[in-house]
Amino acid sequence: MAIQRMDNVGIVVEDVDAAVAFFVELGVELEGRAEVEGPVADQCTGLDGVHCDIATLRTPDGHSRLELAKYRSPAVISAVPRNGPHNVLGTHRVMFAVDGIEDTVARLRPHGAELLGGIARFEDSHLLCYARGPEGVIVGLAEQLR
Repeated sequence: MAIQRMDNVGIVVEDVDAAVAFFVELGVELEGRAEVEGPVADQCTGLDGVHCDIATLRTPDGHSRLELAKYRSPAVISAVPRNGPHNVLGTHRVMFAVDGIEDTVARLRPHGAELLGGIARFEDSHLLCYARGPEGVIVGLAEQLR
């Protein structure tokens, strides 16, 4: 049996409201919020006493989702280095196709976004950049050139 689709990308955060505000400013839509706890959450995660708040966001096309989770228990464990470079083993990034990359970066800056480098041009195809958002999450932005 083959997979049907990628359902979502999960990101653990300390401040779910700030993370939601960042991604909503980017253009992702808040789908819903919930509390998750109990035996199913414990069994699925391999942790005991799971209690977390989650926010589910979807891209405007409805095909991709982010799940932001703030753990109330057990306590979160901070990754080291939290704001490390992109080449740290296990580093993840979420890439979004955008219209107007410079405008998008300008809108995200008040929400804490910082470019890792600069906006780069890939041939005559795309403008690309990586920005660090809330909780150190790296967000890739790609503007297709027409």
